Amino acid sequence: MTQKFFTVAPMMDWTDRHCRSLHRVLSRRARLYTEMVTTGAVIHGPRERLLGFDAAEHPVAVQLGGSDPTELAAAARICADFGYDEINLNVGCPSDRVQNGRFGACLMQEPALVGDCVAAMKAAVRLPVTVKCRIGVDDQDTEEALNRLTDSVVAAGCDELTVHARKAWLQGLSPKENRDIPPLDYPRVYRLKQARPDLPVAINGGIRSMEEAHEHLRNVDGVMLGRVAYHEPEILLSVDRELYGEEPPVADAFEAVEAYEPYVAARLAEGVRLHSMTRHMLGLFTGRPGARAYRRHLATEATKPGAGLQTLRDAVADVSRSDVRASQCVEGLAAVG
Repeated sequence: MTQKFFTVAPMMDWTDRHCRSLHRVLSRRARLYTEMVTTGAVIHGPRERLLGFDAAEHPVAVQLGGSDPTELAAAARICADFGYDEINLNVGCPSDRVQNGRFGACLMQEPALVGDCVAAMKAAVRLPVTVKCRIGVDDQDTEEALNRLTDSVVAAGCDELTVHARKAWLQGLSPKENRDIPPLDYPRVYRLKQARPDLPVAINGGIRSMEEAHEHLRNVDGVMLGRVAYHEPEILLSVDRELYGEEPPVADAFEAVEAYEPYVAARLAEGVRLHSMTRHMLGLFTGRPGARAYRRHLATEATKPGAGLQTLRDAVADVSRSDVRASQCVEGLAAVG
């Protein structure tokens, strides 16, 4: 039986190495993903800047964008040499840029090519090769489209399939609209798992809580959270205990910041600006008294030249350490009085 698993979605402009290092402080077991990086960038670009990561991030997967099997194989070898734990192929991004490059969600229309890409990467590396896709694009029949893609990648040796449970509309909708407007169809992903019991299948799209994650895990092997994990990162504190039966690495967001400080200090010493790291921390302390002041302090002070650890500590000092429920109870009694 496949062990249930939890992942944080690859998100452009968000899941960079600083974000991943923060998320790792909150969960030892959640699998983390890079932002999508194109094969051309991997092969010809500044590799250390694009692919470098901290050893503490493991387990961490790299997501590649591309459609040329030879280039994907070359990029996969480079990523394997960097020490990644998994190579993931993007077959889900709907942006114009990826369409023009013939990769992302438009590859749902070319399942045989996707299979060739997976086969080439499998031949090039010993790492797991996985695919993240949609249930279909535009006017495709989602039963046929997802089945054809799955048949092709499984035949090529795909180790795991993550399915964003909605179509992508390549014409007429922006990437942002594609995250919300096409309706979610979770049962379609469940049916795929039922038809492919030996294929590890994860579900993605619109999952907002660990309670919802548990419901999905009754039908699939894994869940991938995206925006909620970014905007409310404390949700990751529940992952290790609830899914893996292990204590989380820190007790709360306050301890998380303390555990993250050595990473921040090391990057500051390398010349990284504080804001590059704290922009991923704005969602910490959601719901606590003082959270708004914390966010405001970081938003205004962390961008200033010379901002350092004290800036972060001053922001955290704005947050109440009292129990949220207790403070709400006191506020309620005061209102009654």
